Amino acid sequence: MEMGIVVANFIYAVFGAFLTIALMVLGYKVLDWITPFDTSKHLGNGNIAIGIVVGSMFVGLGISVGLVVGLGLN
Repeated sequence: MEMGIVVANFIYAVFGAFLTIALMVLGYKVLDWITPFDTSKHLGNGNIAIGIVVGSMFVGLGISVGLVVGLGLN
């Protein structure tokens, strides 16, 4: 296997991981912006329903961006 391809795929995967994290943070900020309550405060108080919604959002974003990155690798 050519070493250049391996290095390029590794760089692409690392960039994809950072992109996934950035999009998860952006998604959380958008969710916090569109809800009529303070999401962080409710999470801090132990509101399980808000935790499930935020966790589900992270899983969905992670799967979608992860698939894009994974399918781009050779």
